[in-house]
Amino acid sequence: MVSSLPTTLGALRREVDAGRIRNRSVRSEIRENLMVRLKAGGPIFPGIVGYDESVIPQVVNAILSRHNFILLGLRGQAKTRLLRSLTILLDPVIPVVPGSEINDNPLEPLSAAGRARVQEAGDDLPIAWLPRENRYIEKLATPDVTIADMVGDIDPIKAARTGLQLGNELTMHYGLLPRANRCIFAINELPDLAGRIQVGLFNILQEGDIQIKGYPVRLPLDLMICFTANPEDYTARGKIITPLKDRIGSEIRTHYPTSRADALSITEQEAWASRDGHGAKIVIPAYVREVIEEVAFQARTDPKIDKRSGVSQRLPISCLENVVSNAERRALTAGETTVVPRIADIYAALPSITGKFELEYEGELRGADTVAKDLIRAAVMNVATSYFREGDSRQVIKWFEMGGSLQMSDATAAQDLLERSRDVQGLHELAERVGSLDTSSPPALASAIDFALEGLSAQKKISRTDEWRYQATDQQTSRRPTPAGRRDQMDEEDDLPFRGPGKKKYYN
Repeated sequence: MVSSLPTTLGALRREVDAGRIRNRSVRSEIRENLMVRLKAGGPIFPGIVGYDESVIPQVVNAILSRHNFILLGLRGQAKTRLLRSLTILLDPVIPVVPGSEINDNPLEPLSAAGRARVQEAGDDLPIAWLPRENRYIEKLATPDVTIADMVGDIDPIKAARTGLQLGNELTMHYGLLPRANRCIFAINELPDLAGRIQVGLFNILQEGDIQIKGYPVRLPLDLMICFTANPEDYTARGKIITPLKDRIGSEIRTHYPTSRADALSITEQEAWASRDGHGAKIVIPAYVREVIEEVAFQARTDPKIDKRSGVSQRLPISCLENVVSNAERRALTAGETTVVPRIADIYAALPSITGKFELEYEGELRGADTVAKDLIRAAVMNVATSYFREGDSRQVIKWFEMGGSLQMSDATAAQDLLERSRDVQGLHELAERVGSLDTSSPPALASAIDFALEGLSAQKKISRTDEWRYQATDQQTSRRPTPAGRRDQMDEEDDLPFRGPGKKKYYN
């Protein structure tokens, strides 16, 4: 790249002839810049986690093949984020004819207006430079999108003002595709696009040109087109017509994180967990993060949850934010200077979980809150097994077996929780062993105690019941009968609506 950019067409031609500026198509540009990054090593798409061995190599192959491609996957699998990351493979700037609606290349203008300007001004034509961030055009496919929106139409007002015939190219109003010339054009949720509009994409994918209203105007556009789609949409709302699928070069399947480590990295990257404005320090224990991620993993395999709809990675992201907020509220109320979330805060974050999955019939009978609480228990049990060793909790279990009980809530201040639990033999020592933070801090030790008790309860070594501060009405405590017409006492307790703060826990 030259140190200073040319300002006229003549200067641009001299730089191109000298080889200091390259005149190439957008797909060649992306391909060659990708080759440079591959030789240099390091991540191709920074911020995309969990796809290094699966999706990214396939995207790289598609780009090296100069293919248009589609990302096919369930919701929350970073499809749009990956497409937006393609801009790092574009040149920092490219030359365009000033004021051109379709980013005309000054060396090879496509539009009639662009050709006229070049012919009129010659080498003295001023040059504008288009930055890479303006070369990504995205359209969400919706049923109301028209062919005029995508390709263009005749503008009778422009024709009347200029006195030109309607068939003249200068009377055309260009749609999104022509305006994305020399850019990356992305269409999200492709099956939602009406079939007749999908037909309108045939030419641009295969021959690289478009026609507007049947007039003999041929625009051989320079585009890289990418799509996203959800497999569920093929039957739920629409489908990708077969001739269009045939013209898409590569179909790449995305997926959810396959390991808890990858999921933790994504959530840490995306969640708003670092708060300010009240002077309190926020410290999130590792086991709290792990349980939140495990909730999503449990949900993706639970038979009560619709797998075709998927469980988005947005679930742990939203949940962590809600968990930190509940811990923040407790710390502000208690006057604590350190905010340390607990497992109890995950139960308080049910509103951030229940909206992230669709239930099967069995799940509908149980209710979203009950299913979500079951997921949290299963997640706690899985995570606790990596923190507890056999025999560590023997004293604690024995204390409860001798008739001891402990009452606490998600709103209990750290110092109060420590005082209430001090009589439980071995509990503080167990919490210090399983805690992932410096347990000399009361909020950190209180969080570790809560995790120890929840872990023992999830492993069914001690029992836990829920009680609410308010008096529930008959309607609130009623439970829909199971198909067998039987009622289970624990299920009835689980069906009580969650009311946030004030939830009591009894361990015995």
